[in-house]
Amino acid sequence: MPDTPNRIERHSLHEAILTRLRDMIIEGELAPGTRINEGQVGAFLGVSRTPLREAIKFLASEGLIELIPSRGAVVKKFTPKEVRDMIDVLRTLEQHAARRACEVATDAGIAQVRDLHDRMLDCYRRRDRLAYYKLNQGIHTAIVALADNAALADVHALLQTRLKRIRFIGHEGPEKWASAVAEHEEMIAALEARDADRLAAIIGQHLDQAWERVKHALAD
Repeated sequence: MPDTPNRIERHSLHEAILTRLRDMIIEGELAPGTRINEGQVGAFLGVSRTPLREAIKFLASEGLIELIPSRGAVVKKFTPKEVRDMIDVLRTLEQHAARRACEVATDAGIAQVRDLHDRMLDCYRRRDRLAYYKLNQGIHTAIVALADNAALADVHALLQTRLKRIRFIGHEGPEKWASAVAEHEEMIAALEARDADRLAAIIGQHLDQAWERVKHALAD
């Protein structure tokens, strides 16, 4: 039996590769439609092919990568319709979660969302876009978690994962980024006030604007 330190080290390597590959996809280093050259990517990350392939398979299960016969692993490229459909469903899920969260969330749970929000604003001020993005998505996940509905959280997580790159490009440019931040400011105020209708409406507007901010890039 391997000892505990070896198991932890292997798990940490797997998570490290997953995180780096996800970030490369999110930031566009591995663009949609790109075939992943295991030799080149492995050399870039300094890892062997075996853990890299494990990470690629995991990302394929998340819907970020496609495993295509004769082509290998390819970064998933969604059509504009697929993206719009997913955003529409995401809006419905998050609006339902928002209303429920205003009813059942604890004060401590809402305070944790406020903490994420404040940390996100710090990243915005530093123009640390990737860290900002991760906290931004963490806020959406946290609001859904406050609804205390495991089935809802599972479906939401699946769609949010598939939309990682799409949501990231929605913050490109100072105007788009500032607009997204302003919408989040309204969201946290409504959540803290437990104003269910207002929070649901703001989230709906936020996700409608998310589509407006990305649709031109998808058309290209």
